[in-house]
Amino acid sequence: MTDASTGPIEQAITARLTQALAPTRLAVINESAQHRGHAGDDGSGESHFRVVVESAAFAGLSRVARQRLVNQALGDLMRDSIHALAMKTLAPGDAPA
Repeated sequence: MTDASTGPIEQAITARLTQALAPTRLAVINESAQHRGHAGDDGSGESHFRVVVESAAFAGLSRVARQRLVNQALGDLMRDSIHALAMKTLAPGDAPA
């Protein structure tokens, strides 16, 4: 089910991360409005995002390895649609930073 208030890129991010990582917690935050007029703002309103992902797939992995998994899951979105992506990646039981 998609939320009418979210755009197609945000929906694609949610779907891809859900499929690839089976997260126990997922938040996708569109921060594009905060970057309006800055480099990378393509006018779509969907260029800058922040994600918080908690997944068992991250257990035992370094921060960099976790971020690579997120980037792999997003694939062509990272190249073609997303200018900036901030991420917090957690395994179940990790203390929130």
